[in-house]
Amino acid sequence: MFTDDKRLLWAVELQNLAQCALAYCKDKYDTERFERIREIAAEMYSEGSGLSLAHVKETLCSGTGYQTPKMDTRSAVIRDGRILLVQEENGGWALPGGWIDYDQTIRTNAAKEVLEEAGVQAEPLRVIALYDHNRRNRTAFPSNNCSVFVLCRYVSGEFRPNPETIASGFFAPDALPSPLCESKTTAEQIQMCFRAAEDENWRIPFD
Repeated sequence: MFTDDKRLLWAVELQNLAQCALAYCKDKYDTERFERIREIAAEMYSEGSGLSLAHVKETLCSGTGYQTPKMDTRSAVIRDGRILLVQEENGGWALPGGWIDYDQTIRTNAAKEVLEEAGVQAEPLRVIALYDHNRRNRTAFPSNNCSVFVLCRYVSGEFRPNPETIASGFFAPDALPSPLCESKTTAEQIQMCFRAAEDENWRIPFD
């Protein structure tokens, strides 16, 4: 993860070691010890970062097996020179997206999230960026997260009520709504999406 705080790095390393050990451990007493080490790692990270213990456990300690980065998609649906953004319950605006579910691919997850959050049928066209969340966004996750930005074509549909968002709209590059939900989408990332859509020879940036 992207941080200079050695205490947080140590906590993440302890969690990773405990998670790997739990995947292969056969002894019930060792299992209990590794579970406790995992709890201590979460408590250390929560104490050092100011994040709630519940949030840390959900993001840092919810995996099984060998620790790898989590992945999510962010869909750039551009129509008539405007980009689709959805409004979160906290009022912030973001590109539609979310964690890639276990039974989804990048392509299917990109389309699914647009439909769920904006009520829009979209056709994923191409990947336009692979960004490390903790390097690019304001709010860091305890675990590494790779955000896959996908350029999509609008097909049909309009906003419909759902449990995740309260509104959606298409916005021009010079008329973005405020505030942006910068833990999910930054103004720089939106402008990157516009540039990628206009460039047939776009070279995919990645971290």
